[in-house]
Amino acid sequence: MSEKKKVLLGVTGCIAAYKACEVLRLLQKADVDVKVVMTPSGAEFVTATTFRALSQHEVAIEPIAEYNSPIHHISLAQEPDVFLIAPATANTINKLAAGIADNLLTTTALATEAPIIIAPAMNVHMWRDPSTQAALDILRARGMEIIAPEVGYLACGDIGEGKLATVEEIAERTLAELRRCRDLEGQKMLVTAGPTREFLDPVRFISSPSSGLTGYLIAGEAARRGAEVHMVSGPVELPDPFDVNVIRVTSAQEMYEAVNQVYDEKQPEVAIFTAAVADFRPASKAEQKLKKGADLPGSAAQGIADEEATDESNIAPAYTLDLIPNPDILFSIAQRKGSCYVVGFAAESENIIENGFAKLNAKGADMIVANDISDPEIGFATEYNRWQLLSESGAEDTGTLSKRTLAGILLDRIANRQ
Repeated sequence: MSEKKKVLLGVTGCIAAYKACEVLRLLQKADVDVKVVMTPSGAEFVTATTFRALSQHEVAIEPIAEYNSPIHHISLAQEPDVFLIAPATANTINKLAAGIADNLLTTTALATEAPIIIAPAMNVHMWRDPSTQAALDILRARGMEIIAPEVGYLACGDIGEGKLATVEEIAERTLAELRRCRDLEGQKMLVTAGPTREFLDPVRFISSPSSGLTGYLIAGEAARRGAEVHMVSGPVELPDPFDVNVIRVTSAQEMYEAVNQVYDEKQPEVAIFTAAVADFRPASKAEQKLKKGADLPGSAAQGIADEEATDESNIAPAYTLDLIPNPDILFSIAQRKGSCYVVGFAAESENIIENGFAKLNAKGADMIVANDISDPEIGFATEYNRWQLLSESGAEDTGTLSKRTLAGILLDRIANRQ
C-alpha cells in the first residue's frame, strides 16, 4: 500500500478561516494526510482544538518547546508534499513576498522545498492595492501557485474580488499538485547548464552571457518531482540545486566527456541540454598571459597598427585568432538516444521557429526549446523568458513567464509525453 500524500495547511487570520475546515475534510476524503499550521490571528477565528480534532494531529501555532521537534519550522517544512495556505491574508502574502518570517507559518514557508499554493481572501480594496498585486507577482515568479479569489459579497459588506475561492476548487488544485509533485519518480534525468569557457591564455576566454539559471531551475524542479537528476554544469554563480548530483566543468570538451560518461553510466530516460556551449575554441592556448607588442603570436596586422600609432598612443597590434569546432554534445547523444527523450535548447536572434525546427531536424532531438535572445528583457541573465516548444507535433508558444514557471511547464510536457 502506497504511503499517503501529505499536505501542510496554513490558516491565517480572516473570516474565511472556517472554510479551511472544509478544505481539510475534502483532502482527507481523497486519502491525504493533513497537518495544520496557524498564525496566532488565525487561531482567533477558528481554534486549534477544532483543527486538532479534524486532522488528528497537533496544530502548530508558535515555535515553542512543547513540540517534539526542537526546530519545529524545519520539521514542518520537510514533511509535506504540498504546502497550502488557505485563506491567505494580504498581510501574510506581503510577508512571504518580502521574506519576512515572524511567525511559524511564514518561517515554515521560507524553509520548505515543497510547492506552495496560496488561496487569498481579503477586502476588495486590499486585493486591488498595488502592493498586494506586486507581492502576488513576486510569489508567482518564485513558482508559487495563486488560486484567485472570487467576486462576491464580502464580510465587510463590499462587493468585489476578494472572496475565497470555493473549497472544491482549492481542494482540486491541491490534489492536482499532489499528482504532479511525484510524476517523475523513478526516472533518471541528465541536464546540462550554464556556459562553457574556451581559454586563449590563463586569463582570457571565449564564453556567453548564460547565467545557468534555466538549467538549475529545471534540475531542481525535476528532483523535487521525484527524478534522479545528474547535472553537468559550466561555471556559474549558483548554488547546487537540492538533491541534484552536480558535476562542474569548464570547457566544451570537458562537458562533452562528462555528459557522455553520465549517459553511459546512468542511462537516463530524459536528457535536457540547456547549456550555452561554445561552438568553437582556440586552436591553441598560450601557457602564459599574452602581452601587447611585437612578440604577440599571430599579429599579422602589426604593420597597420604601427603606422596608425602616435607617440601618445599605445595601440596593440591586431591579432588573428584561429578557431576549431567543439564537439556537438546534443548531436552526440541524440544520435544514440534509443528510448531516451532528448530536449535541446536554441538561442536565436531571428526566425526563431524556422531556425528552431531546422535544429530539431539536424540534431535528431525529440524537442527543441527555442527562444529569442534579441530582446534584452528576457533570455540570458534574466529571470524571464519566452519559449517556443518545438516537436514533431508542432510549436507551442509559452508566452513570457518566469524561468521557474517555464521549468515546470517543460517538465509537465516531458512527464506527459506519449
